[in-house]
Amino acid sequence: MPFLPAEPWLWLLAWALAVGRVHADGERDDADEASQAADRERMVTDHIVSRGVRDASVIAAMRDVPRHLFVPGALRSRAYADHPLHIGHGQTISQPYIVALMTELARPRPTDRVLEVGTGCGYQAAVLSRVARHVFSMEINDDLHRQAAERLSRLGYANVTLARADGHAGWISEAPFDVVLVTAAPERVPQPLIDQLAPGGRLVIPVGPLEAQELCLIEKDEDGRTQTTGVVPVRFVPMVKGSEEKP
Repeated sequence: MPFLPAEPWLWLLAWALAVGRVHADGERDDADEASQAADRERMVTDHIVSRGVRDASVIAAMRDVPRHLFVPGALRSRAYADHPLHIGHGQTISQPYIVALMTELARPRPTDRVLEVGTGCGYQAAVLSRVARHVFSMEINDDLHRQAAERLSRLGYANVTLARADGHAGWISEAPFDVVLVTAAPERVPQPLIDQLAPGGRLVIPVGPLEAQELCLIEKDEDGRTQTTGVVPVRFVPMVKGSEEKP
């Protein structure tokens, strides 16, 4: 039971102060949300649309997903700047432009099933979930996997399924996929990721050693033949090889 002051005027004063705090907190929350939304809009305008991303669904997803809720609290003031941020365990959240570019290159459709290799903090999975039917996302680091699972559940991304596993082998039980998107760089493209790509599917992946990586688009035609296109030089964390555990 709450403490009630003996004098009525003291009780009224306590009540007024409490209401004031609630109102002030609510106003601060509203102001913070408005500020984050404004920062997100500037991110989309200045760093994504201005650099050539044109897919309307991708742009809408980048406007919709609250990037600041996917980075450590101490870095939230920098969440909408166009550079990667550390999320712990030697991993990063990619810069917004690269997230948008990779998503656009993958050309996800509302009916598509997507495999993401490298969940990280869950931000790319959240963006993909807004433009595809279902996202299957794999993360090798146990801590990042658990944190992303809690975050995506809390924020309501119900069409994302996560697994803690080495992504080199893909997700055999859920294959084939219309889109495969990889957020860490192997020195060579893992063959299982190509094998698990459906006819007509697209694989977007950074490839190469740290000092000479290239973002590649691999497209598989209806007969199973693949064509690889180099898109742009990039710098991703290396793709970690772990156990043979598979989802």
